[in-house]
Amino acid sequence: MKFCSACAAPVILKVPAEDTRERFVCTRCETIHYQNPNMVVGTLPIWNLQGETKVLLCKRAIEPRYGYWTLPAGFMENQETCRQAAQRETIEEAGANIQLHELYSVLSVPHVDQVHLFYRATLIDTNYLAGTESLEVALFAEHEIPWEEIAFPTVSQTLKFFFEDLKNVRSGGHFQLHEHDFYKSHRPD
Repeated sequence: MKFCSACAAPVILKVPAEDTRERFVCTRCETIHYQNPNMVVGTLPIWNLQGETKVLLCKRAIEPRYGYWTLPAGFMENQETCRQAAQRETIEEAGANIQLHELYSVLSVPHVDQVHLFYRATLIDTNYLAGTESLEVALFAEHEIPWEEIAFPTVSQTLKFFFEDLKNVRSGGHFQLHEHDFYKSHRPD
């Protein structure tokens, strides 16, 4: 950041009084410009057919990780709730009609200033289609998932949580909220 969004004067990086972190502070009006993590919100859309559970994945048509598979998700917009963002992203990326359930995973990715939230969802029908940010959309059983072609560790981890929980649910357990922190890895982009 170089200029104040309130008065257009230059900003400097400093620790404001009674704060503990460096912030961009306007040299004229002294407005403090806080920069906070971006929220990535999406769904884990499920389809059950004759006892087999499948997950809807989207093949990315955008960078980063073009051509890799992901769950339908994206950045939350201002003026929307987390649930609205999850629903919107699922429609935009997968054209899928879903019934949204509870928050399923909360994944912190501090090295890129992001928090990823995924909601469990049930597909209402199989009338899905690739949106502008997806090359294709497909249903995968656990053994069909292209694990080496999953775009992001947060998506892989959410899928692993789900299939582990699914085994517990089938034996009388329930789905639970999962939290996980991801720190910088050496995985190539």
